[in-house]
This record gives sequence, C-alpha cells and structure tokens, in this order.
Amino acid sequence: MSRIGKKPVSVPSGVTASVDGQTVNAKGPKGELSFVVNEEVLVKMEDGAIKVDPRDESKVARSKWGMSRTMIVNILDGVTKGFEKRLEINGVGYRASMQGKNLQLALGFSHDVLYPIPDGISIVVPKPTEIVISGIDKQQVGQVAAEIREYRGPEPYKGKGVKYAGEKIVRKEGKKK
Repeated sequence: MSRIGKKPVSVPSGVTASVDGQTVNAKGPKGELSFVVNEEVLVKMEDGAIKVDPRDESKVARSKWGMSRTMIVNILDGVTKGFEKRLEINGVGYRASMQGKNLQLALGFSHDVLYPIPDGISIVVPKPTEIVISGIDKQQVGQVAAEIREYRGPEPYKGKGVKYAGEKIVRKEGKKK
C-alpha cells in the first residue's frame, strides 16, 4: 500500500482545481497547469480535496498511485508558490550574465555558451557566479537547471564548473611525487 497515495490532496485557498476524467487542472495566482493521470489510477474530487486511488491491486497500478498524487501536489504547489533552483559557478574566469532573452555563460571554452531561455522559465543572475532558475513547472525548472549544469559539470580535482547550490562535490587527491 502506498502511504503517500492514501492521503487526499487538499486544494489550497486561492487555487481552483478541477478533475475532468483523467485530467487534473489547477489555476492559481502564478498561472495554470494540468496533469493527465495514468489510466491505472482513479482520480476524483471529494470535499474540496483530490483523492487518488488505484483501479485494482495490480503491481503496475500500485506503483503509479503514489507518483500520481505527488504530481498533483507539484502542480498545486507550482501555481501557488512556484519552484526555484540555484546554480553556482566555480572557476577562474567562469561567469554568467544575461544577454537579452539568452543566458550567456563563460565556462572556459574558446567561445561563450548562449542558452536560450524557454517559455515559462525566468532566469536571474544576481552575481556573476550565481544563477537562479524559477518557474511554475517543477519538471521544467529541473530540466533547465540540468541542461545548464551539463555544459560544464563540476570536476573532482579542483571543483571547477557549474553545480547546484548546496551540492557536495567529492574531491579526488591529485598526483603524488
């Protein structure tokens, strides 16, 4: 039994949520999101809360039960608070800046990397060594952060590169004489 899936999802104040078949729609102060729940899972509105149940006791239905509830919680959180990821840049000469609708990254290559910002995402560069990615879709925010980090991931010897804020880089010892 899914302990997460058993709990009904309460709809926060200021958010209008509706269930239309297998689609859950949420509209709040930050925007509007929807999620199509898998056919193995039943979704219904009861007493101002969204209830998620498996259609049967098969392993597939039970495995998608908790994930479906978590996705519904994520869209409700997204339209109320939104999501944010912070990236840190370490290295001599490594920096980031905004150039119109693009993020310009100097990461030790012979050229600057231009990353076009997708719709629904806002990127702020408070310091040249810090990037703040925010949006209402948790998956999209994480995907953009991962794509930016992929250009120059942190290396284990000096720790140079782009890393998530708070990420611990396991350092290796260099060569010995």
